[in-house]
Amino acid sequence: MYRRLAIVASAAVLLTVRANAMEVTSTEMSSGGTLSLEQVHIKCGGQNVSPPLLWNGAPTAAKSYAVTVFDPDAHGDGWWHWIAFDIPANVHSLPKGASADAMPSGSVQGENDFGDKLYGGACPPPGSGQHHYEFTVWAFDTPTIPFDSSATGEKIKSYLEGHAIARAKIVPVLQR
Repeated sequence: MYRRLAIVASAAVLLTVRANAMEVTSTEMSSGGTLSLEQVHIKCGGQNVSPPLLWNGAPTAAKSYAVTVFDPDAHGDGWWHWIAFDIPANVHSLPKGASADAMPSGSVQGENDFGDKLYGGACPPPGSGQHHYEFTVWAFDTPTIPFDSSATGEKIKSYLEGHAIARAKIVPVLQR
């Protein structure tokens, strides 16, 4: 009897956690879908426009967010396309093109691997196969994190992974 109750209670907890899981969506891309030319870097024939993002289901303890775009398939240790953080807790979306001119007040953009402090679109080398672009929204229980605009992906990666209280991803792809 007790074992049966424990199993039912465990299932209820798992369902509650799953129902409250943070998620991120976009009207212009989806996991497994191909990125449009708007989200591709100018060097590769695109327009270098950050896509619109919408997130929900963050823990109530969230006091700020970060958004990153990382290509784990790039040569070496991968490639950081966008690092934005200290996005206020009352913000749950970024409009299309936010990186260039519509970031929320107080937010910071770090330096991507192109050497820019904004969104750097996808640009896989021709013939390198399919690349996966991890658009991740990270939730933090602090209003700011201990970095400034000189933060690079390599500098911030372990902090994000070790201090986020929740995260959600969309992983579109691109091949040239």
